Amino acid sequence: MARIQKKGKAGAAKNYITRTRAVKKLQISLPDFRRLCIFKGIYPREPRKKKTVSKGSTAATTFYYTKDIQYLLHEPLLAKFREHKAVAKKIARALGRGESGDAARLERNLVPKIKLDHIIKERYPTFVDALRDLDDALSMLFLFANLPSSEHVPAKTIALCQKLCHEFEHYVIVSHSLRRSFLSIKGIYYQATIQGQDVLWLVPYRFVQRTGGDIDFRIMGTFVEFYTTLLGFVNYRLYTSVGLVYPPKFNANMDAQGAELSAFQIEGKSVSTNGERLHGEVSAAATSEAQEVADRIANVPDAEEDQPENLPVAQDDEEENTETIDKFEAVAPDADVLPQPEASSAEAASLFAPYTFYLARETPRAPLEFILKAFGCKRVGWDATLGEGAFTTNESDPFITHQIIDRTPLPADAAEAIDGGGAAPRVQWPRSTMPGRIYVQPQWVWDCINQGKLLRPDLYGPGAELPPHLSPWMKPKKGEYDPKLPLHEQELEGEAEAFEEDDESASEMEVTDDVEDARDAMERESSVEAGEGMHVASSDDEEDEDDDGGDQRPAVEDEWEGFDSDAESDISEGEAARLQHQRELEAEATGNPLEPEVETARSKNAVVRKKVEKKRKEQAEERERQKMMLSNKKRKLLKRIEYGSNKRDAEAENLRRKKRRLDRTSSNKGAV
Repeated sequence: MARIQKKGKAGAAKNYITRTRAVKKLQISLPDFRRLCIFKGIYPREPRKKKTVSKGSTAATTFYYTKDIQYLLHEPLLAKFREHKAVAKKIARALGRGESGDAARLERNLVPKIKLDHIIKERYPTFVDALRDLDDALSMLFLFANLPSSEHVPAKTIALCQKLCHEFEHYVIVSHSLRRSFLSIKGIYYQATIQGQDVLWLVPYRFVQRTGGDIDFRIMGTFVEFYTTLLGFVNYRLYTSVGLVYPPKFNANMDAQGAELSAFQIEGKSVSTNGERLHGEVSAAATSEAQEVADRIANVPDAEEDQPENLPVAQDDEEENTETIDKFEAVAPDADVLPQPEASSAEAASLFAPYTFYLARETPRAPLEFILKAFGCKRVGWDATLGEGAFTTNESDPFITHQIIDRTPLPADAAEAIDGGGAAPRVQWPRSTMPGRIYVQPQWVWDCINQGKLLRPDLYGPGAELPPHLSPWMKPKKGEYDPKLPLHEQELEGEAEAFEEDDESASEMEVTDDVEDARDAMERESSVEAGEGMHVASSDDEEDEDDDGGDQRPAVEDEWEGFDSDAESDISEGEAARLQHQRELEAEATGNPLEPEVETARSKNAVVRKKVEKKRKEQAEERERQKMMLSNKKRKLLKRIEYGSNKRDAEAENLRRKKRRLDRTSSNKGAV
C-alpha cells in the first residue's frame, strides 16, 4: 500500500516559499536579502493557487521559488554579508566606548569589499545577453548622473555614473552607431544599434531635481551598484572591439570647467611595421587617429577582398552606388507598409561631417554636442559660458556654417530702442547675422537624423512655427491617422465635403449669434436713457407703439434675411422639382432661354454627402443581413470586433478633422 502524502509537502506548496522563511533559511537580514535578490536577478512570484500555497491563509504574503532560494545558499556574497555584519558590530562597540580612532581603523581595514564580477558572468554568459539588458542600465545611470548629491545619493556615486555614461557616449560617437532620437516630455530618447542589437535609453532634461522623501534610494542604489559594474564590463568590450584603449584618460581640470565629453582623451591602438603596438594619445574634441581607425573598421564590409594597390579597380555604373540602402515600396495601394532598412554607419558618419556648428548659449549643449558628433560633425563650437572643450568660442568665426539658436527675433521697437540709446549688447541678434550662415532651431537636428537626410532649414528658422516633432518609432496601422501623409490620401469618401458643410453651418450660427447679440445691445442702448437705470415710457411712445401694433422687433426680423440666402439647400427634392418646373414655364412664356442653374459648392457637397450616406446605409443593411446567418457566439464576437474598429475610426476621423481645421486656420492667417 502506497504511503499517504501529507498536505503541503508536494506540488505547489513545495515549489514556493515565503519571504520570511527564505530570510531565516539564508540567515541574513531583510535588507541584505533584498540586495542579494537584486544582484542575482531573483524576483517574487505569484502562484496560481495562492490559497493552496499559503495553506488556507488569506494574508498578503510574498512568495519565491524554492529552487531560487536553494540556489542562493551557495552564493559567495553571503559570506561577505556576514563578515560585514561582524565588522559593523565591532565598529558600533568602538563608537560606544568613544574610541573613534579604532572605529575608523576598523572601517578602513576590515570592511570587506564586495565585487560583482562573478555575478555579471553568471547572468550574462554571452556579450549579446549583456547588450539586450543594457536599456534599463543606461536609463538608470543617466538618471543618477543628473541628480544632485545628497545624503542618500553621495557625490562619489554620481561622479562614477557620469564617467561611465560619457565613456559609453564616446563609443557611440566613434562607432557612429546612433540611429534615432526623440524629444519627449520625460526626456530625450536615444536608440543605437550595437553589434546588431537595438539599445534604447532615456536621458532626463537638465534642471534642478528635487528628490522627495517617498523614494527608497537604498533599493535604487543597489541597482546602480549592479549597473555600474555591468556598464564597466560592456564599455571595456566595446572599446577593445574598435581598437581603443580602455579606460580613456580623464582630465579632472577640464571636467571641473564643464568640458564633459571633451574631458576624456581617447587612445587608439595601431601596429607598426615591426609588429610593435604603439599608443597614440589624441584629444576627443579634434580629429583623432583613433576615430579614423574606428571609422575605417566600421565601414569595411564583411566580404572585402584584399587587392593589390598597383592594380586599378574597375567599377561599373551599376556598382557605384552599392553602399546606398535599397528602399522597399509597396506596389498595391492597400498593401502593408514594409519595414525600411535603417541607415548604415557610413551614412550616419557623413550626415554632418562637412559642416561646422555653433551652439548659442540658450541651447542644450550636451545633447546637441553628442548627436552632432555621433553623426560625423567634428567641429562643434559654443559660447564660453557653456564650458570648456569647444572647437571655437568666437561666434563671428567665418568657418561656421550652421548656428543653432532657440530665441525669437527682436521686435522692431526693441531693436530701435537698442540702436537709439543705452548700451548696445555685444551680439545684437538677429540684426548682426553673418552672411552665408544658416540659422536653425534645435529641432532641425533631431528631425534630420530621424529622417536620415538634411531637411529644409527655412522651415526651422528663427521664430518660425516648427513642424510637428513625431516619434520615429511610431508605425501607423491601416485605418489609423498618419500625420506624415496628406489628408486627401487617408480621408474617407465624402469626409471632406461633410466637414466643409458642418464648418460652414457652424460659422453661420456663430455669425448669426453675433448679429443677434449686437442687435440686442443696440436696442438696450436705445431704450436706456443716460443716467437712468430703467426706461420710463412717455405717452407719445405708448401711442406710437399702439399705432404700430406692438414691438418693432418682428419687422426688423422680417427685413433681415440672414445668411441662409441659398434656401434651396435645405428644401426637399419635391419642392426643388416644383421650382424647376416653374422656372421652365416662366422661360417659355417670356420666350427667353432657360438659364442653367448655378451649382454652388454647398449644393455639390450636399449631393456628395447624400450619395455617401446612401452607400453607407446600403452597406450597413447588407452587413446586417450577413449577421443574421451567423450563430449567436460569432455574432457577439463580430460585435466586439466592430466596436473596436468603430472606435478606432472615430478617433482617426476626429484627428483628421482637427488637422483640417488647423490647416484652414493657418491658411487664413497667411492670407491676412
